[in-house]
Amino acid sequence: MNFSNILIKWYLQNKRDLPWRKTTNPYHIWLSEIMLQQTRVAQGMPYFFAFTKEFPTVFDLANASEEQVLKLWQGLGYYSRARNLHKTAQNVANDLNGIFPSNYKDLLKLKGVGEYTAAAIASFSYNEVVPVVDGNVFRVLSRYFDIESDIAAPATKKEFTELAFELVPKDNPAIFNQAVMEFGALQCVPKSPDCSICCFNESCAALQKKKVAVLPVKSKKLKVTNRFFNYLILEDVVGNTLIQKRTAKGIWHNLYEFPLLETNEIIDFDAVSKAVTNDIFSSYTVLSIEECNEATVIHKLSHQHLHIQFWKVKIQEVIVNGVNFDNVKTFPFPIVIFNFIEKSLVLK
Repeated sequence: MNFSNILIKWYLQNKRDLPWRKTTNPYHIWLSEIMLQQTRVAQGMPYFFAFTKEFPTVFDLANASEEQVLKLWQGLGYYSRARNLHKTAQNVANDLNGIFPSNYKDLLKLKGVGEYTAAAIASFSYNEVVPVVDGNVFRVLSRYFDIESDIAAPATKKEFTELAFELVPKDNPAIFNQAVMEFGALQCVPKSPDCSICCFNESCAALQKKKVAVLPVKSKKLKVTNRFFNYLILEDVVGNTLIQKRTAKGIWHNLYEFPLLETNEIIDFDAVSKAVTNDIFSSYTVLSIEECNEATVIHKLSHQHLHIQFWKVKIQEVIVNGVNFDNVKTFPFPIVIFNFIEKSLVLK
């Protein structure tokens, strides 16, 4: 296909001189792919050299201690990659006689190896006809072919994989996969690519339609905020409690809740006791305070994670406008509070 030929020609003229491109050794290619997850090439390359020097073979890596591996990985971040790397090396060395699986399907069985990494090893080491699809590939193909599918949606991965498979030259999949990823990294960059010098500036659909800046389409991931709620379940001498309606805008608007102490982090008994006696319920005589649930309840909303603790506070007086515990369930509560009311022994 003309797209593939032009792309490969560009690659041969513009590719970076990277050490893992000079070998078909699956151990080296695997190392590089794991290191480059969530990591820029410039940052990852010194680690690649350090690992291949310290651990020339998968047996050397397997025989190292986890502490040695983590120390050499220090500064690269995402340390679960290093632990998975070590475990996979032990698996390959001890269970597979030091020989990496030679096909995409079996490579997927290795710990820490996902679809992208498996495809990279399979095509670069064994020339298997399998497309490598990462963020760079999403961007290049979505722009060139004007594909508006949301790349954050799981179904879109299949769509792009099928398209990439059609484009891969069956006689040389490795060079195409390298080329499309390199093109996305160097030329078809996320922001403000220089389309005037692009080899596809006469055929790119996004450029013709002035959509380069809006492709690929990716639904924004909501930033999750952690909040810490301490609900204070007041109990007076006649068995009444106190509830209040959430009238402020935001979550749970117009639903009911117990008096709330919101903090910046999970707090202990002493902090709750101080707030209750000195501030929140200072007009009452507090007889006792106890935590109602052993573990903090984590309630996940689309954009917030609520860390909730419930505290029972017994007082000597009678609550004005108190609600009997038997009637509490008749009010509309957020489900996390309602579930507590249903299960809690204190609300009989």
